[in-house]
Amino acid sequence: MKLYIQQKVFSFKDKFNIWNEAGDPKYYAEGEIFTLGKKLHIYDAAGNEVIYIAQKLFRFLPTYEFSVNGSAPVEMKKNFTFFRQEYSIPAYGLTIHGDFFAHEYEVERNGQIIATLSKQWFTFGDAYEINIANPEDELLALAAILVVDCCMAQAQNNN
Repeated sequence: MKLYIQQKVFSFKDKFNIWNEAGDPKYYAEGEIFTLGKKLHIYDAAGNEVIYIAQKLFRFLPTYEFSVNGSAPVEMKKNFTFFRQEYSIPAYGLTIHGDFFAHEYEVERNGQIIATLSKQWFTFGDAYEINIANPEDELLALAAILVVDCCMAQAQNNN
């Protein structure tokens, strides 16, 4: 299954629209403004919060916590690597590997790829295509991808 994410550009806070393969709205995401650290809420089409993401402050490498469907928060952190992006979610046994240009990512669990992410080149605002192997991993993959986007945005703001 595929999901498509498009970031809204002219907004004071982070906003994303998320569609399925048929072009139907599936989720939307909104960030909070005037907070310490980034916070992002993801809602389904009915307006129910399905994912909550919060940045953990005062860390050497970017670290976030996220909760899926009200579950206990789990930590996702950027790993120290050279020449490519890598993140881990130890609670789920996931590793996210990115290429040198930070446009292609794979989400792995025990050596099995559960999702891939492609960031579109030359778009007005960030645009992504996510391929998810198992529909049961949809929210987990979506949370991981949005945290990766938060980390990339943070890196761009620091430069």
